[in-house]
Parts: sequence; structure tokens; C-alpha cells
Amino acid sequence: QVQLVESGGGLVQAGGSLRLSCAASGRAFSTTAMGWFRQAPGKEREFVAVISSSGGTAYYADSVKGRFTISRDNAKNTVYLQMNSLKPEDTASYYCAAKSSGSWFTTAGADFGSWGQGTQVTVSS
Repeated sequence: QVQLVESGGGLVQAGGSLRLSCAASGRAFSTTAMGWFRQAPGKEREFVAVISSSGGTAYYADSVKGRFTISRDNAKNTVYLQMNSLKPEDTASYYCAAKSSGSWFTTAGADFGSWGQGTQVTVSS
């Protein structure tokens, strides 16, 4: 089991940037693919990005491609989500998640066994 704690959320104007961090503890972080999801009020949870255990490969939702970057520092047991050119529709609670097993590539929340408590991102117009 991996314990995850997100930070870095806040209020930002449209066009601004934020960097979310997710600190992990527990089982080997460096062998675990990591993902970010988000959930806006009244909406279903949405995949944002996923990164392989080495950090060499990543995949993004179309809605954030070109604006968001997922990265990781295995020496610090931390995964990041750099969010640029933020839009009001990016407003949501953002959650990091650790994949349970198998191939790194997935967009399904059910494939992730550990979740953080979430951090709120609010983008004003």
C-alpha cells in the first residue's frame, strides 16, 4: 500500500500556472506508475495524466495535452503536475494515485489502488 499526500492547489486566474505535488510513502515508489485525476462538483472523476515508473513515458487526456506536464522524482518519492494556461474548466479537486500492478498505461481509475486526499484547484475567469 502506498500513502499519498497532495499539495500545491489554490486559486489562480485564467491563464495562470500551478504545480501540484504528491508525496508518496510505503511500498517502492520507483517501481509504481503514477497518475493524476480530477473531479469537479457534480461531475464524474476524470483522468488527467499518467506516468511510467521510470518517468520516461507519459500520457495525457486530450483536454490538458500541451498545457499540463506530469513528472516524477524517484529520489524524492514525489510526482508532480505542472499546469499552465489554466482555464476555468480546469477547476476541480485533483487527486494523485498509484497504479496497482501491470502495464503503466491506463486511464481507468479502477486500475489505481492508492489515492491521495485531493487538493483543490480553482481557476477564476
